[in-house]
Amino acid sequence: MYANETNPLVDHDRYYSVDRSLEVDLADRRLARVTRLRLLTDPGCPFFDLSYCHGELRDGTPVRVRLPRHQFPKRGLSRSIVQMAIDEGVHAKRLGMLDAISTLR
Repeated sequence: MYANETNPLVDHDRYYSVDRSLEVDLADRRLARVTRLRLLTDPGCPFFDLSYCHGELRDGTPVRVRLPRHQFPKRGLSRSIVQMAIDEGVHAKRLGMLDAISTLR
C-alpha cells in the first residue's frame, strides 16, 4: 500500500533546513501566518494526529506553532480547526491554516 499525501512540499530539503527553534502558541499575537499544518493518519482511523505546525511571525521569523489540540476528526476537519482557532481567539482563515494543511494517509 502506498502513502497518499496532500499538499506536498516542493523543496523538502530547503523547507526543513530552516531554523525553527522558536516555538509560539497559536494565540501568540506575533504569529502572522501558519505555513504548514502536517496531519497523519492510518487507514480506517477516524481522526488525524498532529505531526507538526509551522508558522511565521510578523517580522518573518519562522517558528514552530504549539496547538492546543493534537487530534482532529477526519469528518469535519476544517470545522474542527476553525473551532480550535476560535477557542484560542484567532482567525484560522486569516492565519492561512486551512490552506496550509498537509495530510499523509
